[in-house]
Amino acid sequence: MEENSKILVITRNKKRFATYSTALMFFPLVAWMLAIASKSYPTTFASIAKIHSEIPVIWLLDLVPFIFASAILLFLKEHKEKISELEDELTEKKDTINRNAIFAKQIGEGNFAIDIESNEKDVLAKSLILMRDNLLKNNNKEAEEAWIAEGKEAISNILRIHNKLDVLAYEVLVCLVKYSKVVQGSFYFYDEERKAIVNLASYAYNRRKYVNQEFRIGEGLIGQCAYEKDIIYRTEIPDDYFTITSGILGDQKPQELIIIPLITDEKLYGILEFASISEIPPLTIRFFKDLAEIIARTIFNISVNERTERLLLESQQMTEELRENEEELRQNAEEMMATQEELENTNTRLEMQINEVENVQKKLHSLLENASEVISIYNKDLALSYISPSVTSILGFTPEEMIDGMDKQRLTKKGEEHLDELFQNLLYNPQQSYTIQYTFMKKNGDKIYLEVTGRNLISDPAINGIILNMQDITERKRAEKEERMKSKMQALSENSIDLIMRLSTMGQIFYVNPTVKSYFDIDAKKIQNQTISSANLPNSLVEFFTTAISTISETKQKMEDEISFESNFGKTIMHIVAIPEFNDNELETILFVSHDITESKRIEMEIQEKNRNITESINYAQRIQSSILPDNRLLRKFLPNSFMFYLPRDVVSGDFPWMFVKDHNSIYVAAVDCTGHGVPGALLSFIGYFILNNTVDKDRSMSAGEVLDALHNEVRTTLKQDRVDADARDGMDIALCKINLKDNILEFAGAHRPLYLLRDNQLQEFKGERRAIGGIPSMKKAEMPFTNHTINIQPSDKIFIFSDGLPDQVGGAEGKKYSAARIRNHITANPDLTMTEYEVLFNKDFMEYKGSNKQIDDILLIGIEF
Repeated sequence: MEENSKILVITRNKKRFATYSTALMFFPLVAWMLAIASKSYPTTFASIAKIHSEIPVIWLLDLVPFIFASAILLFLKEHKEKISELEDELTEKKDTINRNAIFAKQIGEGNFAIDIESNEKDVLAKSLILMRDNLLKNNNKEAEEAWIAEGKEAISNILRIHNKLDVLAYEVLVCLVKYSKVVQGSFYFYDEERKAIVNLASYAYNRRKYVNQEFRIGEGLIGQCAYEKDIIYRTEIPDDYFTITSGILGDQKPQELIIIPLITDEKLYGILEFASISEIPPLTIRFFKDLAEIIARTIFNISVNERTERLLLESQQMTEELRENEEELRQNAEEMMATQEELENTNTRLEMQINEVENVQKKLHSLLENASEVISIYNKDLALSYISPSVTSILGFTPEEMIDGMDKQRLTKKGEEHLDELFQNLLYNPQQSYTIQYTFMKKNGDKIYLEVTGRNLISDPAINGIILNMQDITERKRAEKEERMKSKMQALSENSIDLIMRLSTMGQIFYVNPTVKSYFDIDAKKIQNQTISSANLPNSLVEFFTTAISTISETKQKMEDEISFESNFGKTIMHIVAIPEFNDNELETILFVSHDITESKRIEMEIQEKNRNITESINYAQRIQSSILPDNRLLRKFLPNSFMFYLPRDVVSGDFPWMFVKDHNSIYVAAVDCTGHGVPGALLSFIGYFILNNTVDKDRSMSAGEVLDALHNEVRTTLKQDRVDADARDGMDIALCKINLKDNILEFAGAHRPLYLLRDNQLQEFKGERRAIGGIPSMKKAEMPFTNHTINIQPSDKIFIFSDGLPDQVGGAEGKKYSAARIRNHITANPDLTMTEYEVLFNKDFMEYKGSNKQIDDILLIGIEF
């Protein structure tokens, strides 16, 4: 067909060339005819020759057909070549299309192994190759997924079927080894209780291997995998690594090894180990990874089930054991109950017998023990041979102590004489009984009155001695004394200026002294036996009596109060004491003793008013003192690292901190301790304060020692201690520092007070003079100026000055003084504390040391760190 088309085209071109050539042959004939016609020549060959000679152009026109024919031939040749070229190209394209169609058909039939040659212009082929590659990739991926899914399905079936861990481990291992085409594998279970990894199954070369292996966490590759909880994949196997020998292949070491942890919920349940003599594909590794969590979850479920079954079994066994134990206990309890009932009956009988014996003994002992008298027997040598147990309750001594001599040692000399006289009378006249009375000192020191009746029964074989009946007559003596005192008290009441009333618990007036008339114009005799509400007494007094009767009836206790009422003397204030009176422990009457305190109350109010005025004055003085004295805020303004522990004993203080700032070249700081405390000390502190201010303000060049010399003289002058008749020895102790922060120089001078310097954890003490500021000068010995200590200040130097209030404070477990040594110990034991921390330390330690003791003096401690 293709060949026919080519012949048809060539034939059509030849016809076109013949037609065009024929047409061009008429073109010279037309020219010849037109020239002959124009020359009017006859149409002959001669005319044709003639015109050619006459008109040369005719020759050119004769050549036109040949030229045109040559041109056509050339055109046709090129056209033919073009057609041939197009035909080749068309043929090539057809071949390409056919080849691509075949390639596409093979791809569509799933033959991804087919390949095709392509060039740059064959876009379709390139697209088909790309399509083939993509289809191949997807096909491989689907195959891999299918392979993994098939493997998972196989393992899942095994996991569903088996519920015994060892059987499941073996079946899973066999399936995985075969499916993954590795040569050997092991299944390990992680025993969490034992913290051990135990081999459950091993399989190699299609046969089960019985291997007893166990690893700890971190031990070997298995232990390392368990520790890291991650896959271990190794292509180089250690020489000493576990090898399974095949009967067919011999001892052949694996070339690759993969160990997979079985983990779910981040918890290890086991380990799978596979070895292969060839490369383990990545797909197989991925397959193992995907299966690991499924197997781990199954192990978890089996473990839970096994544990549940085990617990259930144990519970059933325990229930059975408990049931058996319960039955045994029940039988034992019944036996014990029967035994106990028998023992109780036996004990009851024994207790009854014992009680009977004890009751008899108690009755006898009680008769003697609780007897109101003591029975004693003296032998013929007048030595005590028996005394009843009642002596213990009456005299406090045991019978043995009395027999040892207490019967006479606790007698007065007069009592001993009476007893000797009694014995002599009884011996002299045995038929007669005698009675004497004497006092006896009981064991607890109380004095008791005894009435002793003696009878001589030496001749009686049952007694064989002198028997004495000693009766306690103390209460009778007390009643006799009380009766005498009542008579005396009544006489006193009649003449007392106090209002005295005795009321019953029902408010009936049993007695009132005549004083009632002076207050209320009431006759005492007329209101006796009346009630207090009908006695025409002031209402406030009646209300108090009523309340007191009610209160004492409940509490049985004495009460007292102060009430005011109108009387013949105007407003009267009385202090009333209500005293309950008992008879046989029963409240019988209440005695009211009312003392007129109107005048004392007036005086007391005047005293309270004066005290209030004094307190206000002292408080005002305290405000003045506080306003002029420096505090921590002012001290830290110029010396930032400092503290002031200032605790006056009273409202105003005799100790005072003093500070004077001229400039950074002269900062004065002092701890001053004036004689006394309270108001006297405060007055003296004002004197010291203003003298110090005036002294340093006048002359700024004075050293610390010169300042104390000037203060010493001024105090004496102010207190007139420099006079011959001076008797005031008041003064003050002081620790004074002059600080030059520019030149880092500290000057110190002290009167009875030291300075402590803490430098490089070492404490240095600069002692003050052993004399005070002020006082009467000695006429025998001239006084020396105060010593001026100069200290070059170094960074971190810490100084401490203080009054004697802190070291003199009494407290602690032994009631001793706080002491300067305790201050030094605190400073040296805590060298790294800041000044603020020192303040807290001393404040807390002082309070704990003082405890419940009273603060004996004002407290002042100043610390400065440079």
